[in-house]
Amino acid sequence: MAPDTAAAVFDPAALHALGRICDLAPLPVIADFTTARARAVLRDVEVLVTGWGCPPLDAGVLDSAPRLRAVAHTAGSVRGHITEECWERGIEVSSAAAANALPVAEYTVAMILLSGKHVLERAREFRTARHRGDWLSTPRDIGNYGRTVGILSASLIGRRVVELLRPYDLKVLLHDPYVTEEEAASLGVRGVGIDELFELSDVVSVHTPLLPATQGLVGRELIGAMRPDAVLINTARGAVVDQDALTDALTDRRIRAVLDVTDPEALPPEHPLWDYDNVTITPHLAGSQGNEWGRLAALAVSETGRWAAGDGFAHPVRRERLAYLA
Repeated sequence: MAPDTAAAVFDPAALHALGRICDLAPLPVIADFTTARARAVLRDVEVLVTGWGCPPLDAGVLDSAPRLRAVAHTAGSVRGHITEECWERGIEVSSAAAANALPVAEYTVAMILLSGKHVLERAREFRTARHRGDWLSTPRDIGNYGRTVGILSASLIGRRVVELLRPYDLKVLLHDPYVTEEEAASLGVRGVGIDELFELSDVVSVHTPLLPATQGLVGRELIGAMRPDAVLINTARGAVVDQDALTDALTDRRIRAVLDVTDPEALPPEHPLWDYDNVTITPHLAGSQGNEWGRLAALAVSETGRWAAGDGFAHPVRRERLAYLA
């Protein structure tokens, strides 16, 4: 992994925990597989713990690591470094996608609840007015009681959002073409078509991985079908949403949006969305940050320990599922 990744994710306590269950190669971490030191370390490696900034594990690298049998990744997607050669050689792969899903889901639920009460907009108005209005004149469309939330994709994050929403008085809809009605019912949600999801929801939360089939999935027609003052939340990837169509809808003030990701990321400084009060843009912060990196390290330690004990990974990445994963 990149040196700054290692410094962020693995504090001394995490390194100590990892060192208790395996013979840990001497620091610094490997960031380049082509160096003489890297080749010397790889010669004896059975498990690689990887993270953001890991170079591809191509045939040349794998030839330098004849004993490599497993990779424990401390982030979500493994597309950047796990190659076909890894699968061909039977290397087992684990990902911390489940651990990283939790803070994204927490962010999403927070934004669903805040948007239902127009908290961010009303806070700005309060700061400007500096006096409290008549709270009994609050419009009936403000609040979270009985609101309808639409979840686009039953991904790890989408499922975690559904789980975290259960205590609230909300109606939750789900669209995922790979989820049956029975499975949706078992999740406690109602499965609907994608058009219905956008037409009926007060909030639509996007959790679709960016794949060739999902590029621009949330297009002008779906955005145009959203209820007046509905909220689009995107914590997935910016390119899943048609940025121009979304900008037009926000310019017309038909809907609101919470965007942790955009296309491009970040938006150009002159982009109009920066100045709109009906959109909240955050700098891709929903995923693990700060002390949440400790959860990623803990999972890598746990997975390495399980593998070393012969129990296999608890969070394996399956080759046959790659087409559906981010």
